[in-house]
Parts: sequence; C-alpha cells; structure tokens
Amino acid sequence: MIRENYKFGFDSWGLILFLVIMIPNFIWFAVPAPNDVLRTESVTKVVDAIGSVCQVAMVAALCAIVHKERKKLGITPLIRAIIGCCLVYYLCWILYYTGVTNVVVILGMTVVPCLAFLFFALDRKNGIALIPIGGFTVCHVIFGVVNFMI
Repeated sequence: MIRENYKFGFDSWGLILFLVIMIPNFIWFAVPAPNDVLRTESVTKVVDAIGSVCQVAMVAALCAIVHKERKKLGITPLIRAIIGCCLVYYLCWILYYTGVTNVVVILGMTVVPCLAFLFFALDRKNGIALIPIGGFTVCHVIFGVVNFMI
C-alpha cells in the first residue's frame, strides 16, 4: 500500500523550506551572537549524532518522496502554519542575537522549526517523512532542554 501511494521524485518546496529554516543557522555559523550559549560544548553528543542522521533522513524524505495524490501547493491552513512557524523561528533568532537566551527563545529555536517540517509533511501527504521528523524533533528538543535549560 505504501508503495502504491508514493514515488521517488523531487519536491523543491521541501528543499526551499529546509533552506529557509537554515538561513539563521548559516548566519550564526559566520557571525557569533553576543552571549552565544549555543557555542558551548554539547553534553548530548549521542543524541546529537542521532538527531543529525534523522535530520538528513528528514530532508531526504521531504525532498525525494512524493505522495502521488498530493495537491498543488496552495495557501492552506497548514501552509499558513508553516509561515507562522518560520516567522516565530526568525523572531526567536532575532531575540537570541539581542542577548535573550531564555526558555521561550530556546524552545522557539528547537520546537518551532520541527513543527514547520511536520506541517509541511502533513500538507504534502508525506507520511513517510513523519518518522524522521519525529526522531529529529525528539533529539532536537532533548538537545535544547538538556544543554540550555537544565
């Protein structure tokens, strides 16, 4: 049944969403923030490694696995939710660069992008992508909570 509903293809919107989410990270790699707590040594190295594998699998699934019955991309409630998630995520990065590193900002930088990917997979009827998205989300939240909130 799964084989009948999905095909390998290329969903450029999946790649675009990933790149939009990654823009603040690219800036952060090049320009350190004041009070840059994210540059501290992670204490969740195994979880981080698993999260990285899940992230690669997530992007691959969002970009390369296509549901045969997906509709043309339009402004649906899920797409609106994705846009909202991206705006909140960018706001959290702006706050981070102004020196705010509280629980809300850290959770906004960890949970909100994961929700954007989840909403995208749901909108595109890509149930296969939900598995690596779930794994990435769990690892990303553990990373944020253990390294910056406990």
